[in-house]
Order: sequence, then structure tokens, then C-alpha cells
Amino acid sequence: MTEAALPARALPVALAAARAAAGEIAPLFRQAGLEVETKADDSPVTVADRRAERAIRACLADGFPEIPVWGEEFGGQPAGAGWQWLVDPLDGTKSFVRGNPVFSTQIALWHDGVPMLAVSSVPATGELAWAVRGGGAHIDGAQVRCRGTTGLAEAAVSTGNLKRLARGPAWPALATVVARAWRMRGYGDYLHYHLLARGGIDAVIESDVHVLDIAALCLLVTEAGGVFTDLDGAAIGPATDSVLAAATPALHAHLLRALAGWRG
Repeated sequence: MTEAALPARALPVALAAARAAAGEIAPLFRQAGLEVETKADDSPVTVADRRAERAIRACLADGFPEIPVWGEEFGGQPAGAGWQWLVDPLDGTKSFVRGNPVFSTQIALWHDGVPMLAVSSVPATGELAWAVRGGGAHIDGAQVRCRGTTGLAEAAVSTGNLKRLARGPAWPALATVVARAWRMRGYGDYLHYHLLARGGIDAVIESDVHVLDIAALCLLVTEAGGVFTDLDGAAIGPATDSVLAAATPALHAHLLRALAGWRG
């Protein structure tokens, strides 16, 4: 099967996997007495995370048994070449355990390190986003586009995890961005990327992510017309650990210049 044809064929499988995960997660949301464990990296995990990933892996294996999976809970390794599924079954576990509905299921299909297919599902609301490379971005069945915002004074900017940026030399530069932006918010997790793709905000800044968090969301934003790199301006890849996403190249370039040297 050709590189171009496989993502379209795989989309129904990825959507079914996301729905299967939602079926495991939704009944456990806000369940009294849900046990929360702490992983080696000090992040929380619950039975919902694990059940959801098992459900996803079963669907993907049924549809494409030859394609390896790299998942948040049950492992795998980034593939240097070929096809690979990248899965975060419950991105936003900290919100989930606090009873906040800002969490999602992320499923991406990459080829040779390039995102080709993306599904982002929101079990708490039923919102479902997807994109296939070259086919546009869709949320709840409607094609979406980023806004055409080019200037910071007109831009709504959302920030996520910023611990490393806060410890580095670019923290005062971020303060300048905050002062000049039209609007600042911290929507976080999947939410600010869905908002960016549908034109609700204009940029996202995060200095602390794992690639599984954004492996699908990066394609959703770029297929909606946006620009999605790390904070150094590099393309998204298996080692990505930060995000600078913007609605237009002009706005992205402005923010990239503003935050240059952020690592110190």
C-alpha cells in the first residue's frame, strides 16, 4: 500500500480505537475512590489510562497488526523508519483525577517520523477531531481553519506547561509577550490546540511536553493552516519536548524571535 493511501484507510480504525478508549474512560470519570498511582516520572496513572490503552491497542492490532505501537502506558520505542502508531490513551490524567474535563485520547500514525494521521478525542464531551495529511482538519465533522492573525496585538495566546521556560533566560521575554498580546489564557492539554485549529485562539506556547502528548495535535493544527514547531523552530519529531504553535507564519516568526535562547 502506498504512503498516501494508508492514512485514509487507517482513519476509521483510529476513530474506532478512540471511541473504544472513551468507552473505558468515561464511566470512570469522577468515580469516587478511583485509585491513583504515581509512575517513576512522578506523573499519575489510573486504571482508566491502562484500560484505554489496551482498548486502543486491540483495535489497532485488529486493523493493522504489522504496524508497531508506541504508547504512554505499555511502551514501545520511536521508530526510525516506516509506519508507527503513537498513542496517549489519557492525556491530561492530572485533570482527570481532579474531576476537570480537560483530558483527551491522542492517536497518531507517523511514517518515517512524519505525522500522517491524527485523531484527538474528548471523552468528557464527545468532541472528536481528526486530520489526514493533505486532507484538512476536522472537528465534529466540520472542516476547521486557523485564523489569519499576524500581529501579536491581535492575538489570543494560550500557555501550557512552562517550568523550563520559567527557569531560563527567556522568562522576561515571555512577560513582554503577555503584555503585548490581545489576550492571554492557559487552556492547556488538548483544549488550546483544538481552539487554535478552529480559530478560537491564535498561538500556543509550552516548554514541557512529551511527543506523545502532541503527536496527533501537531497535524491537526498544520492541516488547519497553522505552523507547529518546537520552541527552537525545529520540526516535530520523536524527541520534541516543547511547542510553539501559531495561526500564521508571521505570528509564529514573531514569537520565535521573542523567545529565542529560551533554553539558556
